[in-house]
Amino acid sequence: MTFVKAVLRVMRRELKLFAGFRTFSTLSVGLPLVALLYFVVLIDKGVPEDMPVAVVDRDNTELSRQLTRMIDATPAARVAYHLSDMQEGEKLMREGKIDAIVDIPRDLEKDVFGNKQANVVAYINGTNVTKNGILDRDIRTTLYTFSSGIEIQLLVKKGISEKEAYDMMMPIYYEKHILFNPYTNYAYYLLPIFLPMMLLIFTLLTTIFTIGTELRNATAPYWLAAGNGNIFAAFLGKVLPYTFIFTILSIFIDVLMFKIIGVPMRGHKGMLLASDLLFVMAYQSIGVFIITLVGNMRLGLSVGGGYSVLAFTFSGMTFPLIAMYPAVQAASRIFPLTYYMELFIDQAMRGAPAGQSVDDLLYIAVFILLPLPLLHRLKRLCSDAKYWGKL
Repeated sequence: MTFVKAVLRVMRRELKLFAGFRTFSTLSVGLPLVALLYFVVLIDKGVPEDMPVAVVDRDNTELSRQLTRMIDATPAARVAYHLSDMQEGEKLMREGKIDAIVDIPRDLEKDVFGNKQANVVAYINGTNVTKNGILDRDIRTTLYTFSSGIEIQLLVKKGISEKEAYDMMMPIYYEKHILFNPYTNYAYYLLPIFLPMMLLIFTLLTTIFTIGTELRNATAPYWLAAGNGNIFAAFLGKVLPYTFIFTILSIFIDVLMFKIIGVPMRGHKGMLLASDLLFVMAYQSIGVFIITLVGNMRLGLSVGGGYSVLAFTFSGMTFPLIAMYPAVQAASRIFPLTYYMELFIDQAMRGAPAGQSVDDLLYIAVFILLPLPLLHRLKRLCSDAKYWGKL
């Protein structure tokens, strides 16, 4: 039997197992689809809006009411409560009913028109960094716009033209251009990490489970025999059907992000598709490496689960790698996801030249070689009965 025929024979056997055991199809198709669609629906809106805030208006004048209306008009904030004292606001904050309290001082209007500085204080819930940042930005911008408008009006009343008054208020004009994600859309930021995370988890665990099942059920010698005793043929025939499935899922992820959510695609599509395929193959190889090393499905799934979750931590998407300790930065390189995300951001978001991402592509490919030194051990696992029947 030729090598190719041996691989095809193992593939046919694997497809029969896939059709006969619902767990295989659930783990490799059903659950990944549910997880992917869940995150797309969860973050589809992209930007948090209308977060409830309370305003404590101690002044209760036309000026303070105008400030309240301006805060309510921001995209992020919705003035849900008008309070008379801070104690009510603190109670609502502790109960989780509001995300911020804006305290407008007594005599605001009197102090403003009397050329005295008034102090408006905002208390923002910092337990959620995302909401904290967005609310702080919108409330700060509102107060700056409000105070600048008042100052310009006062200067105009003194006979200064509106343009001159504006120039006096802003002698240095600051112009900001947000690149690559101008709307600060959290779908653009979070989905490119959440969706590949789901893919890698199910790719890794499915690989461990399918090989671990052969050992647990003592069917490993039949698997090896289907490959004519060639462990490399048995290995390829086992993983290739799932390579196809998870590569299709990775392309489905691209469609979700670029066509449904609207994540920008500015770079080389071929480079991104190549990274999708190598990303799947890399995590399959890591799965084979883990189950071969431990020789036990339950332990392999535990190790694989821990390893896959750590990939998110070390990806640099939530906390930048450059700010981590050098040892932690070095540890991030043992996860293909780190290179995949660098490539994705360069190609999809920044529109970098394809040549700039070749290194990341090669680093991902290196992980595919991981099982090769252990294939002799994998053959021993399939041949020695002492490794069979264990959970």
